[in-house]
Amino acid sequence: MSAPAPLLSVSRLNAAYDGSQILRDVSITLSEKQVVAFMGRNGVGKTTTLKCIVGLMKPVSGDIQLGGVPLNSLRSEDRARAGIGYVPQGRDIFPNLTVWENLRISLVVHGRKANGEVDRVLQLFPVLKDMLKRKGGVLSGGQQQQLAIARALLTNPKVLILDEPTEGIQPNIIDQIGETLVRIRSEGKMSILLVEQYLDFCMGVADGFYVMDRGAIVAGGPIANLNESIVKQYLTV
Repeated sequence: MSAPAPLLSVSRLNAAYDGSQILRDVSITLSEKQVVAFMGRNGVGKTTTLKCIVGLMKPVSGDIQLGGVPLNSLRSEDRARAGIGYVPQGRDIFPNLTVWENLRISLVVHGRKANGEVDRVLQLFPVLKDMLKRKGGVLSGGQQQQLAIARALLTNPKVLILDEPTEGIQPNIIDQIGETLVRIRSEGKMSILLVEQYLDFCMGVADGFYVMDRGAIVAGGPIANLNESIVKQYLTV
């Protein structure tokens, strides 16, 4: 019996900025109900890979598929409707809108009714429940990150892509976000691709990993295979 097709498949992706090649034959797969950590030092091409996946950057070559359906010709908003949820580095919430308006706009844009989904994300991030009338810009960095993830979850994605979710966040909020990702994984409703440099966080939530260096994938496999040699060579600053 053949193995099931991956949920997200990125094959031989190449990308360039101003004539300089940034990505070199990048291939990654993400299976259903899986959390994969996408790791590497700053500037090696991780965020560029994500931008190509979500449609914010056009690759030079390569193939991107979601559930076996090619995404290359789709605009970023159509990829979101197809099931790609994206929380960029820096969170990118609407600072002048309230927490509730930030959540609601996600439903409106995707033409979805709440149907209990807002209640669900507020259960995942209970701190937001008491802040629905506050503007996003007055929240702490950790609260803004929780809001950004909650907003992405309201699109009901098949794949949730998170770019550096622990960056600049206090340790107790990092723990809460980690616990929430583990809970989401256990529910089995979506897979998560996690760009992250915080090693302990990755070890705590991920099933698998890829390591990137100089625009290419240099290591990958089950998270248990992320050994000291790989960490020292490609991840230690």
